[in-house]
Amino acid sequence: MPEQLHDSASSPTAAWFGPDTGRIPAGPPQRVRLIAPVVLCLLVQVPASAWIAAHAPGHGLHWRVALHLALAIAGPLALLAARRFPGPVVAVVSAFALLDVLTAPVYGPPYLALAFAIAIAVARGAVIWAAASVATGWAAAILIGVAIGRIWHPGLIVLATVGLAASFAVGAFVRTRGARMAAMRADAQRRRRSAEERERVRIARELHDVLGHALSQMNVQASVGLHLFDRDPEQARAALQNVKDTSKLALEEVRGVLGVLRDGEVPLVPQAELAELPRLIAGVQTPDLDIALDDRLQGTAPSRATQFAAYRIVQEALTNAVRHAQASRVWVTLERRDEPDPVLIVTVVDDGHGFGDADPGASGGGGVLGMRERAALLGGSVEVGDGPDGGARVIATLPWGRAS
Repeated sequence: MPEQLHDSASSPTAAWFGPDTGRIPAGPPQRVRLIAPVVLCLLVQVPASAWIAAHAPGHGLHWRVALHLALAIAGPLALLAARRFPGPVVAVVSAFALLDVLTAPVYGPPYLALAFAIAIAVARGAVIWAAASVATGWAAAILIGVAIGRIWHPGLIVLATVGLAASFAVGAFVRTRGARMAAMRADAQRRRRSAEERERVRIARELHDVLGHALSQMNVQASVGLHLFDRDPEQARAALQNVKDTSKLALEEVRGVLGVLRDGEVPLVPQAELAELPRLIAGVQTPDLDIALDDRLQGTAPSRATQFAAYRIVQEALTNAVRHAQASRVWVTLERRDEPDPVLIVTVVDDGHGFGDADPGASGGGGVLGMRERAALLGGSVEVGDGPDGGARVIATLPWGRAS
């Protein structure tokens, strides 16, 4: 888990301490991020150690000088394993740094490999390893130095302590930033999944409304055609023509709904508006079912989103009247109310058997739920129940919005 948190860091500082799983357009390759700390430490420590070896007093390449040069190389090379074993590496590099400090013939550059080892260990979650190793090395350097007669300047001790603390701070910053970036990425993924789920629900609702209404209408018209086939061929032919037109329109609407699944595709047919209600009613109406439309809007029209929602609600209400209510008459009323805010009131009443004691949401199935969801998306509401004279009644209250 600590490695995953660190791997999500996408800052330039984080690039040196762990594999980057974020999307950085121009970030260095992983091999470069692995080698860079090693190369930097070698460039700082090895030339200085070589210069000390060449200018150290005494008998040329003294064993202490040779050891100093070997440690300058060993510490940076140990960093190659820091990604996989951050804890053991910081312990090993701390031991190298302690040995370098106690045996160096003269003061040289800081043991930079230790700073990288500490930062990597903290960033990757090996904080205890880093703290224990550094505390042990720091105390050992003081105590052993005093025992062997090595004099430490107070300013040098303070400077080394500040440098070690800064290394811990850098590692903690990288780890914290990595955790924050991982949380942001997880939250973005959750929002993306939620948006995808909402889109699937929307598409399912559209398909339910389109196919449910079309199949119900085709079933009714086909039944009428079969019933009148011998007695009134002309009326039967009109019913079959209605089946053909309904199936064609339903196919176009289904293609339009599914078109949103393909990037850049637009619906093949425009969204239905209130002006399409007479055609919708004519397609549902049969000799056994009379539908009356009472349009009280006086030529005004609400926003397109409201019109589309109202059309679908009327469509679903008529479908339920045909499939479930066994009604002979249906009344559809459109009116505007301006208090306190302008709203569109859509009322669909039939003379069928109604809902009785049944829950409208349960008896109406997904259709009733779909109507309520459509209204809720616009900030409106839908009431479904029995009318005062029996039969089912649907009252949708939708915000008027900006007129189209």
